Amino acid sequence: MSTKEELLAKAEKPAQDALRLHPFYRGKIQVTSKCAIRDLSDFAIWYTPGVAAPCKAIFREPELVYDYTNKGNSIAVVSDGTRVLGLGRIGPEAGLPVMEGKALLFKYLGGVDAVPICLRTEDPEEIIRTVKILEPSFGGINLEDISQPKCFRILDRLRAEMGIPVWHDDQQGSATAVLAGLINALTLVGKDLRKVRIAMIGIGAANFSTYRLLKAAGVDPAGIVACDSTGVLGLHRHDIEERQVEFAEKWMVCRESNSGRVTGGIAEAMEGADVCLAFSHAGPGIIKPEWIQRMAAKAVLFTCANPVPEIWPWLAKEAGAAIVATGRSDFPNQVNNSLVFPGIFRGVLDVRARTVTDEMTIAAATELARFAAARGIHEDDILPRMDEWEVYPCLAAATAMKAQEQGIARLSKDRDTLYTEASQRIREARETVQLLMREGLIRKTPEG
Repeated sequence: MSTKEELLAKAEKPAQDALRLHPFYRGKIQVTSKCAIRDLSDFAIWYTPGVAAPCKAIFREPELVYDYTNKGNSIAVVSDGTRVLGLGRIGPEAGLPVMEGKALLFKYLGGVDAVPICLRTEDPEEIIRTVKILEPSFGGINLEDISQPKCFRILDRLRAEMGIPVWHDDQQGSATAVLAGLINALTLVGKDLRKVRIAMIGIGAANFSTYRLLKAAGVDPAGIVACDSTGVLGLHRHDIEERQVEFAEKWMVCRESNSGRVTGGIAEAMEGADVCLAFSHAGPGIIKPEWIQRMAAKAVLFTCANPVPEIWPWLAKEAGAAIVATGRSDFPNQVNNSLVFPGIFRGVLDVRARTVTDEMTIAAATELARFAAARGIHEDDILPRMDEWEVYPCLAAATAMKAQEQGIARLSKDRDTLYTEASQRIREARETVQLLMREGLIRKTPEG
């Protein structure tokens, strides 16, 4: 078997294992108790009649719900199944394995209790209403795999109308990971983030949020050339102009970017670019090697479509890209929101932040890049890996400190306290899984 065949076989193995192991475990998460149960008499404390006392206390002082219940460590992972991974509109049932996986990562990497909620509606107003009436039970909301453009409206409305943080991971989480990766990648190739020419392939939830965050971080949008499924965005795109209310985000990109008035498709968008950020359709073959060859010297390529990147990374390297990243954990340089959301939510929950701002996400991205740089980076290692669990309490502390600085946190804590508390919660979550595996309550494989 050739090296390329071996790499392809390795890339296909996770899907094969997933089909074998998902039915064995019948899902990935469960509810377990966190309080002591010495004998059955303890139920008089945890349930009736004793539970009436904390109920009355919360009724008198609603904020006590955070002290007397798990609300402060609980979030809902909400999806309508209209934009699941690179699979598209597959529906709420088919999207549930992804939401369970998200909940698993929240707990194992961030110590956050997450509940997957897949909705049998695609109506934005109904989604907004449903999420709003869930607020009493959760300390935060993670929106997931909702198609654009409605995902922008839903996020904006919920952030404005709810008193707990609402985050759309496909937008904000992806953008944070991209910014962190770019900081370190451009350091390695000796280029300035504020001066590079950037091609953006796909302008859905992830890349539009990346576009917005790059602007907030000082990137001039005039040097960005974005491309959707129809072609390059710019003032020549009258199809978007005619529907600018519906596609407000795309029209904003048309107006602000592409000062060189580039037209055409992906090939033209990538020509001469220092950086290519792709969040389009599952590949391979969306991006062709010859297009990479026409990029600038020492080009940086992020191909983040899941489950298969727009081009296999080894082909991109052969075509001349200096640094290649994907959204997959089984390839070098994973630029994936799984590096971000557990730590971000750990931080916002720990200070009871009311929202998640761009400044908080930039602080998280900067910390993510700093963590990797401090232990050393190279062309195949620009970001922390998911097994470097210490990065998550670092992100939590950075996020929480920025929330306090901006005056949107209900609690005040210093950085050392935040880091220590986050580390303890994450350690407990990881050790619980290991304990259950050692005791045989979670079997490692169907074979034993």
